Amino acid sequence: MHRFLLVSLSIEAILAEPTIHRRKERLRQMSNGQDVGDVYSATFERIKGQEKARSRLGMEAIMWIAYSERPLQPNELCQALGVEVGSEDLNRDNEPNIRTILRCGLGLVTVDSSSSTVRLVHFTLQEYILANPTLFRGPHSIIVEACLTYLNFACIRDLSPTLSSPPLTTPFLEYASCHWGAHARREISEGAIPLALKLLDRFDMHISCKLLLLKEYSSPQPFATDGCPIGFTGLHGGALLGVLEPIVPSFDIQNWDLNATDVHGGTALSWAAKRGHDMDVKFLLGQGGLHPDIADNEGYTPLTWASLGGHCEIVKMLLEQKNVNPDTADHSGQTPLSYAAEVGAKEVVEVLLQRSDVNPNTIDKDGHTPLSWAMFEGQEEIVEILLERNYVNPEVPDNNGRTPLSHAAEIGFQVIAEMLLEKNNVNPDAPDKSGRTPLS
Repeated sequence: MHRFLLVSLSIEAILAEPTIHRRKERLRQMSNGQDVGDVYSATFERIKGQEKARSRLGMEAIMWIAYSERPLQPNELCQALGVEVGSEDLNRDNEPNIRTILRCGLGLVTVDSSSSTVRLVHFTLQEYILANPTLFRGPHSIIVEACLTYLNFACIRDLSPTLSSPPLTTPFLEYASCHWGAHARREISEGAIPLALKLLDRFDMHISCKLLLLKEYSSPQPFATDGCPIGFTGLHGGALLGVLEPIVPSFDIQNWDLNATDVHGGTALSWAAKRGHDMDVKFLLGQGGLHPDIADNEGYTPLTWASLGGHCEIVKMLLEQKNVNPDTADHSGQTPLSYAAEVGAKEVVEVLLQRSDVNPNTIDKDGHTPLSWAMFEGQEEIVEILLERNYVNPEVPDNNGRTPLSHAAEIGFQVIAEMLLEKNNVNPDAPDKSGRTPLS
């Protein structure tokens, strides 16, 4: 029996070993002392030496598994491998079955019984593939073209955009819709660009738009009265996915309204800022007629989203715009500085504090300041940065009369309480509206 088959048959025993070192040692032992890389190299040579169709299928399956954004289920992988780039519609006769894929992979591909997903036979194979980038040429470009070809199939474009889940006959639809952008950000071919532009045209009427937004929101969100994501243009989709800069030339961007808002009031710039796509933000800010300070239905501006995400480079780009207000409060009264302090975005906090038009003592609707929010989340470093500024008031009471020290004492943030007590203008006995002091 060949060494690679011994590896495949004994994989469960390897995985049972408690440490990575022990697992690698077991694999070396089973290959009769031969280096693990040599075992994989020999196996790949055998895969390539198969009949042409079997060789292509085995190599492509391994490539998809190695470079996919998440584990693929067998039916997803089968449909992905059945996509013929350049074709107009889905041809089910092209789809291999999982048994054929496993046979063509010569033991390097297996189905995980616990998760019902397809995986490589061992984690060291993933390491081997990543250490040998010439094994596959342009894997992300290949995946992008397959995803976009699939999404532009007539049978996919004919699906209703009101659907909340893919039909059982299109198992690859969710992956193609939600992950093609991640592959395109890494690598995209010239052939994929017209496919991407075709998909983004009238994007709000494509099923992939709905699936993308359902993945984006952690809880069900309204789209429109008929269930369509009306107003979510191709510009919005490209910005969310982070693919505008590589695929949308300046003469094409004029086909969209740069300041269009989706059903939640978000602009393309807001989506790019929210997701931390620096190049897309820079691309959009370079377009004439863009308004960079449009707030959504919750009062979040692109700067708010960038601050909340800790995306410092995007914050800097937005602050360079003359018509961006760095202190805009949302509907709850929180400012970009307040959100940056809450999430512990140190660099963003420092950049915002350098601005004379940012008020570090802004009070939201509950009476909380940026210092309060940093304290609530135990952001010791942010609290220290704020307290180093003499103009930051550490004693602002909230709507219940409670100071940051009162909250820190109750929560048990000892270090923060000690930092507050070091300030001369902090009263350790300040009572709240119920008469309770920090000590009580």
